[in-house]
Amino acid sequence: MRKSTIGDIMNLPVPEKGPRIIAVANQKGGVGKTTTAINLATALAAVKQKILLIDLDPQGNASTGLGVDRKSRRLDTYQMLIGGTTLAAAVQKSAVPGLDIVPAGMDLSGAELELVAMDAREYQLKNAIGDGAQDYDYVLIDCPPALGLLTLNAMVAAQAVLVPLQCEFFALEGLSHLLKTVERVKNALNPELEIQGIVLTMFDKRNKLSDQVAADVREYFGDKVYKTVIPRNVRVSEAPSHGRPVLMYDMKCAGSQAYLHLAGEVLRREGHVSV
Repeated sequence: MRKSTIGDIMNLPVPEKGPRIIAVANQKGGVGKTTTAINLATALAAVKQKILLIDLDPQGNASTGLGVDRKSRRLDTYQMLIGGTTLAAAVQKSAVPGLDIVPAGMDLSGAELELVAMDAREYQLKNAIGDGAQDYDYVLIDCPPALGLLTLNAMVAAQAVLVPLQCEFFALEGLSHLLKTVERVKNALNPELEIQGIVLTMFDKRNKLSDQVAADVREYFGDKVYKTVIPRNVRVSEAPSHGRPVLMYDMKCAGSQAYLHLAGEVLRREGHVSV
């Protein structure tokens, strides 16, 4: 894979009307979901797209990975979901120019129980976003590693789902379950919902299993699988502890290069959404 620069993807097509809302989801933990959400958002912001990242994972790792201190998360996705604040009030600037975030706090872990008793419980996030995100080109939602009410809210609010998939055997079983859930949400709650793409993560070229899983996924899902593969990379693992996306931590590393390529693919696909 050749080295990429920001300029390589500056002239790619983007949606004429914003925002385009994409849920980054996989019910299996440890697949690179949050890492993908953070670094894809950063790569898109780097090419002058206005990006909002909504941290819907109670662990709050996307917020930590973008350097948002827990003490500054007084207004977060929990308050936004239960109607305690507006999207505009909950949004914070990140250290990445053009990338804003609605952070997650510890209270979000109890949101699943509170949502159960709410009217239109599946639509709380969609209603909270409302018209408040019109200034953004893309809204990325980092979902929790479960197919509960929080993830369901993300899928109802989104137009598309991006699925990070770890290159290991058991990941394939989880993918089948996730895709069935997406289909149910599409049929019952959100007819606009589609699979934006599947991105293979944590690829280890020294491991034959990674090659086999990648080949199996591509054979079954075809063009839905991105050409870009995210490799296992030390710099990608180190970056969150510094509160920075890997693109800011070390832009030249293999992980950063992969996320730049992924951003290019996402923009190409989004440019043909209505075609």
